[in-house]
Amino acid sequence: MRSKKTKFIFVTGGVVSSLGKGLASASIGALLENRGLAVTLIKLDPYINVDPGTMSPFQHGEVFVTEDGGETDMDLGHYERFTNARMSRLNNFTSGRIYHAVIMKERRGEYLGKTVQVIPHVTDEIKSSIRQAAQDADVVIVEVGGTVGDIESLPFLEAIRQMRYDVGNENVVYVHLTLLPYIGAAGEVKTKPTQHSVMKLREIGIQPDFLVCRTDREVPRELKDKIAMFCNVDTRSVFTSPDVRSTYELPLELHRQGLDERLAEVLNIWSRAPHLERWENIIRKVYEPARGQVRIAIVGKYVNLTESYKSLNEALLHGGIANDVKVNLHFVDSQEVEEQGAEKLLAGVDAILVPGGFGVRGTEGKIAAVRYAREKKVPFFGICLGLQMAVVEFSRGVLGLSSANSLEFNEHTPHPVVTLMESQVKVQDKGGTMRLGSYACALKPGSLAHQLYGQDTIQERHRHRYEVNNAYRSKLQEAGLVISGSNPELNLVEMIELADHPYFVGCQFHPEFKSKPFAPHPLFSGFIRAALAQRDANAAAGKVTE
Repeated sequence: MRSKKTKFIFVTGGVVSSLGKGLASASIGALLENRGLAVTLIKLDPYINVDPGTMSPFQHGEVFVTEDGGETDMDLGHYERFTNARMSRLNNFTSGRIYHAVIMKERRGEYLGKTVQVIPHVTDEIKSSIRQAAQDADVVIVEVGGTVGDIESLPFLEAIRQMRYDVGNENVVYVHLTLLPYIGAAGEVKTKPTQHSVMKLREIGIQPDFLVCRTDREVPRELKDKIAMFCNVDTRSVFTSPDVRSTYELPLELHRQGLDERLAEVLNIWSRAPHLERWENIIRKVYEPARGQVRIAIVGKYVNLTESYKSLNEALLHGGIANDVKVNLHFVDSQEVEEQGAEKLLAGVDAILVPGGFGVRGTEGKIAAVRYAREKKVPFFGICLGLQMAVVEFSRGVLGLSSANSLEFNEHTPHPVVTLMESQVKVQDKGGTMRLGSYACALKPGSLAHQLYGQDTIQERHRHRYEVNNAYRSKLQEAGLVISGSNPELNLVEMIELADHPYFVGCQFHPEFKSKPFAPHPLFSGFIRAALAQRDANAAAGKVTE
């Protein structure tokens, strides 16, 4: 690693969680990348889990999957969507992963009999991980999860404190994200939470160089001057992160305030002027779409916490950008579909999407949604479990196998059209043992999938244990199910579609992980295009969607 040339930006947060450190870090990355710099981003998470792969979506939100099969924090999705940086398992480290590495070294005797301590052994492991991920980047943006003051974060904060001494004062800046709450009774914005947060950070030994204050309103210059004085930060380095209608506006807003210019100045970076035209074009299409709007139903089990489908929601938005149309997401609990019926909950939508998930709860509702989409000729997109439910529904409704199911949900089904992979049968550990990461998929010539991708072979990211049962493959094809994509090495079904349907596509992988606002994924672009055609056809027939 080029320790004297690589610049490090450490992003911390204070007062409360969910202030948007991930989006702020991604926005900084986007701005610096648009200045011609090579950037990479790292997320340090204080929880003890080795990775978020076994954590409930209700508690942690989405698990983002990298090309090399890492199950990581959802902020890595922001990093990939906002920049051209390719994330890997090296870009996300938890306390559990760090401690596991230290303990393994101790067991191998690598510490030569020394007493293993948080300082220097744990902090050295953290710094080594940061250096390993930095590679040849011009700028490394490191986000520390949690809130300053959390006991779990202390080793990470100590490690990044030491980094300034390791690589040189001129190569490190600390950006602290904090809150400026508006107190209605007083009629003013209060700076005391920010002051106390910075005080806590300074107690740890870190003096922030930049403050980015989250607020829901304009902050006058005199208030920024006050914050600067009490927090010992240059007035020119105090910025605000206001509420924006679209997260893709944040890079433009921070640029308008001069954050990237100031960072380049403090870090002594020579770079070109930023080129933000594509971001401006994205915002125009998000705020002023030329082709109206479409209504997409997402039938899932985690609909009460939309962060569980973060990349999916963003990919649908990207599909809207590609078609210059606004995408309205209508979340439908699959259990309610079981109770109330698909007709009542899905009538009037322009397209239906069934996403991935785990566990039997709500699966019959997903199957009912697939049946509704197939029979009513409503554009359908099934992802991972969504594809598996489409195969189950087709087996029941077209093949006549009324008891068809997945072995995941019924171990005694006489027709296991979805089954556990052979390599998974004896697996007992749950963490990091699924089919994970990028796999090849050969597309069938003449299929809709081949038409959408425009190429013969693709690479997509996976996260699952169960597959379409090849024992039923020929029967499914004879009945009209098109196997439009398969893995050439493992001979596994990767994509399905129906020829006599406006858009009925299922994929075993997760295309949402590779979609970007300036490079929408072809499956989502095609899905929204089909929804737009459905909307127009309904309008022509006198059917008005809500």
